[in-house]
Amino acid sequence: MRFPSAHTKLVMLLGYPLEHTLSPIMHNRVFDKLDMDYCYWPVEVAEQDLPTVFSGLLKMNVAGFNVTMPHKIRIMDLIDEIDPLANVIGAVNTVCIQDGRTKGYNTDGIGFVKSIEEEFEMSVVGKKVFLIGCGGAGRAISMTLATKGCKKIYLRSRRTLAVEALCRDINRRFDDCAAVAPSESEGTAEALRGCDILINAGSVGMHPHEDQMPIDAGLLFKDLIVADVVYNPRMTRLLETAKTTGCKIINGLGMLVYQGQESFRLWTGVTPPVGEMFDSVLNG
Repeated sequence: MRFPSAHTKLVMLLGYPLEHTLSPIMHNRVFDKLDMDYCYWPVEVAEQDLPTVFSGLLKMNVAGFNVTMPHKIRIMDLIDEIDPLANVIGAVNTVCIQDGRTKGYNTDGIGFVKSIEEEFEMSVVGKKVFLIGCGGAGRAISMTLATKGCKKIYLRSRRTLAVEALCRDINRRFDDCAAVAPSESEGTAEALRGCDILINAGSVGMHPHEDQMPIDAGLLFKDLIVADVVYNPRMTRLLETAKTTGCKIINGLGMLVYQGQESFRLWTGVTPPVGEMFDSVLNG
């Protein structure tokens, strides 16, 4: 492993908490493999400290940074320029710094869609989706699915006003393809039965809530694709239950790798080897 020097380019991960993140392992493995003088460094940042930390990064030898929960939306108020897709999504997870200026991107939705299409050798065009969660990841995934041509996207969240606003944002741009999922169990079951893909885009199932599920197990059915953005643990209770039911399952590792591949390219101008990235998160 290359020893950092005064000339080493830093790439940060800002979020809270970060104890379970695999991003440093993934990116530092590839920097080392490609003999690049970069170092990826996780920094836990509380919400109230984000502006202060952000200002400090601009004074350091930082090429850019990733942003994760809970900062993906608030960071937009701090950066100089926002990529059009990230602006549509309304959340940023990747920031590049060049000549003291910052530009924000969103690679989450791109990474998620690519992970689904690669894993199941399919296109999301014309598919019907039931998506749970309307935070940064939920916004990115739903907006990207809409841009890719999904036929219908049912959105569900405990945050009623937020999910209604997300539906409006999508429908203003993509021909009324989004709808708030019915709240009652019978309506939920009917909506889900017509879907090809169920996505958990929230934190339910992540430590310390490993015993929880974002949806009633009885609503799952054979051959439904069930995707969970959570990757630690790799088999959430939702995925374990779905597998037992006969569903096709995928966790968040693919999304992590493919969004990371795109972020890496944005920071460095180099497209990293995706196989090396998968090996790093699977085997350390």
